[in-house]
Amino acid sequence: MGAGSPADDRARLIMEAVRRDGYQTIEALAALCGVKPYTTRRDVIGLCDRGLLRRKHGGVELPPEGENLAYPARQVLNIEAKRRIAELVARDVPDAATLFFGIGTTPEQCALALTEHPGLRVMTNNLNVAMALARNPSCEITIAGGRVRNLDRDVVAAEAHGFFSNFAVDIGIYGVGAVAEDGTLLDFGPDEVAMRRNLAQHCRQRFLVLDHSKFGRDATVRGGHITEATAVFTDRPVPPAIAGQLKEAGVRLVVWSDDASESASNNGRG
Repeated sequence: MGAGSPADDRARLIMEAVRRDGYQTIEALAALCGVKPYTTRRDVIGLCDRGLLRRKHGGVELPPEGENLAYPARQVLNIEAKRRIAELVARDVPDAATLFFGIGTTPEQCALALTEHPGLRVMTNNLNVAMALARNPSCEITIAGGRVRNLDRDVVAAEAHGFFSNFAVDIGIYGVGAVAEDGTLLDFGPDEVAMRRNLAQHCRQRFLVLDHSKFGRDATVRGGHITEATAVFTDRPVPPAIAGQLKEAGVRLVVWSDDASESASNNGRG
């Protein structure tokens, strides 16, 4: 991936810092980015105007709990982790595979990592995925019909709920809003859960893709369990209790390894 502009790089650093540590002052963010406070102030005004952050007492914080971040914020949040996950997934997807893609920024990164794979057939309700894979002239893409969520650029409303049941594919690639301590999958709305569960029911393998920030994060709507995946792809070791559940259920856990620049894989079958 090419490097972004300096402003894009600062936006990524700002979003990651606020997501990781909460409220940040302008001065602290300026020091983090290595620029003057007036430059950071301009950066955060732009982020706030887009609804990605909220001003508070000389600094910024995230939007209220229980609401997902706006899609542009999620696109830059933990971006390197998501690209690593996408690289792992791309190694596991054969040429000419049939694929489902769910919503979210990590599936979008997986799609970008597959733009050189020949002969793919893809069904998705994620317009970002469709546009990414449209760069691949040999990829056949089918998208769900229905009302588009403009900011997220996806389709999750009720008229799309049966979309994935029209097909049977090799691999479904999907993300999730959060994972509870007991392994329950959580999202931010019932339509998101309905589409994800419909996707998972009609593919022979289920690839759950999620970065480390999803473990212990808050989301409001329950639906499914992490052990229902065939394989879980992530950028860091998962909590021990989750790792134990995956091993007991025979779910393959694929974790990025910085040292070897390759996956550390636990197939869970002893």
